[in-house]
Amino acid sequence: MLGVSPNTLRSWERRFGYPRPRRTQGGHRQFDLAEIEALRQAFSETHNISSAISVARQRGEGPTSPTRLTGAFNRFDEVQADRLMEESLAVRSVERTVEEVLLVSVAELADDNGRSAELGFAWRYAAGWLAAYQRVAPPAHRADGILIVDASGPLDLDALHVQALELTLRRSGVRTLTLSADLDLDRIARALRALRPTAMVLSGSATSLDTLGRLVYAARRHAPGVEVLDFRGALPDTGASTVTRLGDSPLAARDVLLDRLSGHRPAGVQDDLDVLLEAQ
Repeated sequence: MLGVSPNTLRSWERRFGYPRPRRTQGGHRQFDLAEIEALRQAFSETHNISSAISVARQRGEGPTSPTRLTGAFNRFDEVQADRLMEESLAVRSVERTVEEVLLVSVAELADDNGRSAELGFAWRYAAGWLAAYQRVAPPAHRADGILIVDASGPLDLDALHVQALELTLRRSGVRTLTLSADLDLDRIARALRALRPTAMVLSGSATSLDTLGRLVYAARRHAPGVEVLDFRGALPDTGASTVTRLGDSPLAARDVLLDRLSGHRPAGVQDDLDVLLEAQ
């Protein structure tokens, strides 16, 4: 796994005290898999054994980190990615695992490599993982409904954040429906009449402002009183904003939405989208 001889491994143990094997009754060394994997990943990054052991000590003694998961994605190692996600779930909630590990790992690949094969693998893994946890979310127990309009494109990080927001809302007991911004308005109207949402969340930047405006008007027609909110900058910031902006974090956005669902929408509010459309 490490690409070195047993003698080299024993010399690292004597010199650095790492990796730290257990001994069988017969005197054979038994190494912990997490320590070996942490050392392999760290050595591939640093190419210096002293630095690698320093990094591996930190990673090996703590929960799954985004860097370790990114390493699995870079190796196209789905089995290892599964193991790291399960390891994280042992010490973190589903929500924190998604926000602190999964989304960060995919974002690191997007920042480093653009639209690479590694990013494609990681994005599809993350999308599948989030969808699987959505399917086992408990049934909704709140009367409020939230419609999320997803205007993101293929391999967009926004698309994963939309999935993450839907997952956190579903796990909070909220009736949640996510639809593409590209759907026909008649079909959106049918969904609105069925869901009767209290709030409509716009997310993604892969569609026009005019399309978003039509969707908002359809929502207000078929779900009177619906509040329109922005997640991750779907609407341009005009400065004097009156649209509630949920920010970039799924957990923070969920908390704001739950707080607003427990209150009432102020009457007579004209949002940024109205102003922008009138100006066009």
